[in-house]
Amino acid sequence: MISGASRGIGAEIAAALAEAGYALSLGVRRPEAVRDRFGADGPDLLVHPYEATDPAAAPAWVAATLDRFGRIDVLVNNAGIATFVGLEDGDPDELDRLFAVDVKAPFLLIRAALPALKASGAGRVVNVASLSGKRVMGLNAGYQMAKHAVVALTHAVRRLGWEHGIRATALCPGYVATDLTAAVSDPPPEAMTDPKDLARLVVTVVGLPNTAAVAELLVNCRYEHML
Repeated sequence: MISGASRGIGAEIAAALAEAGYALSLGVRRPEAVRDRFGADGPDLLVHPYEATDPAAAPAWVAATLDRFGRIDVLVNNAGIATFVGLEDGDPDELDRLFAVDVKAPFLLIRAALPALKASGAGRVVNVASLSGKRVMGLNAGYQMAKHAVVALTHAVRRLGWEHGIRATALCPGYVATDLTAAVSDPPPEAMTDPKDLARLVVTVVGLPNTAAVAELLVNCRYEHML
């Protein structure tokens, strides 16, 4: 299961996992947006409507996935937004939406998928966080707070799921060349991390045995001190 799989990091993760032999259940706001790349539903593909701000979306998507495939082995929480909510400017009401999409939505998806992930015995959860969830550099306090929460959520999954074989990883990239960073000029797009490389890392992480768990995966395109 991969949320936000219509473009950017999510689409590349979906493509890489499909190439590695995984069946895909893609949760997207507009199912037609992924048809050109991934095709129509079939034995190894389910494209399901998923609206992150709708609390009913998570159990509905999980139920549809189990109905189609009978199991869930990997959940990738990729859907997210990066609305600017600073301490001095930005609409504070947007903080609610930021947390609804970036924090509450993955929380609800994990909760809905937990029984199936436990049944797998080797369930994997990858939460796409950010280096902003590990340190504070810019002034987007809302986004930084949300991504710190995603890292905490990942460790909560590790704590609860460990004895059931569930392993969780917080993927924390810096600048990635996607639509989300289209307005960023420093660094330029060609100097940013390629989302395909993040996808390769996700394939590696979810394929590791239970005895080689990666809790946090920090990926950067430039050197910086990490406190």
